Amino acid sequence: MIELKPSWRGFASDNYAGVHPEILAAIGDVNSGHQIAYGDDEVSAQLTNVVQRHFGADAQAFGVFNGTGANVVALQSVCRPWEAVICAESAHIDADEGGAPERVAGLKLLTVPTPDARLTPNLIDRQAWGFGVVHRAQPRVVSITQSTELGTTYTPGEISAITTHAHELGMFVHLDGARISNAAVSLGASFAEFTTDVGVDIVSLGGTKNGAMAAEAVVVLNPDLLAAVPFVRKTFMQLPSKMRFISAQLIALFDGDLWHRNASISNARAQRLATGLTAIEGVHISQPVQVNGVFAVLPAAVTERLQKEYPFYTWDHHTGEVRLMCSWDTTESDIDAFVAAVSHEMATFVTGT
Repeated sequence: MIELKPSWRGFASDNYAGVHPEILAAIGDVNSGHQIAYGDDEVSAQLTNVVQRHFGADAQAFGVFNGTGANVVALQSVCRPWEAVICAESAHIDADEGGAPERVAGLKLLTVPTPDARLTPNLIDRQAWGFGVVHRAQPRVVSITQSTELGTTYTPGEISAITTHAHELGMFVHLDGARISNAAVSLGASFAEFTTDVGVDIVSLGGTKNGAMAAEAVVVLNPDLLAAVPFVRKTFMQLPSKMRFISAQLIALFDGDLWHRNASISNARAQRLATGLTAIEGVHISQPVQVNGVFAVLPAAVTERLQKEYPFYTWDHHTGEVRLMCSWDTTESDIDAFVAAVSHEMATFVTGT
């Protein structure tokens, strides 16, 4: 029997949380008999139906192991070797994937500084130039993150403006949806309203951060991009042989309302956390709290002391900004205990005791 240390709670990442019991049960439910391997199984066929209900009749889903794999497969499927991806400077594909899009897929990332992790047509134009110039990697894809790395969201109208502009320039739009459920709950919108309906071409559909074990998917919305994805997924080692176990997780999450329930909990906990921290003198909430992340500025000494008990990341060492992530299993008591700890440490810091 595997022995674990006593349970502890943290705010470092929604990836720290365990697997939702309904998803674990779904894995067990399909663990019977034999099924055709590599995605030609009955369960994966059901996943296609589920995804089409969310994204439209033309949507096609391709299960992969993880979010980095989903992003690499999606972007490589759209780009030729001499083409490039425009993204925010803070984008996960540039800042947090170990160089995988560039190292593995061989793609040039053209980054743009953004004030709130969101791109606009004007910001895209800072890198959308040099078309036809042999000395410059050719811009081919605009990649946006929904919700963003700073916990902000794009409205459907803002995404529509991006896709219209990108398409006019002959580019495609990729949406990194690692926290797509949190964004949908925050916006009160369906997935289609800010993807299919506004011209997004291809999506990385996230499940792991919202209660799955290891389940993401590339969802192709533009049929013109469909042909390459199966081959790129195999070449880039993201084709699970026992696909039914990936598909079962995503079905459990998206067939009913589990995705909405989980994201609603984590979003609500973040709001509770922000409210509690705002009431503490000397604590500054540095980003809008729209999904399940809270960004706050704390004195470095306070952060160091808190991190001994509560794991969380320092986002910007220069400003003291920290990132606090809530998960589907974060409880109100988790929030209240952490807020009390912050209050105590801030009081200690101010008095110098």
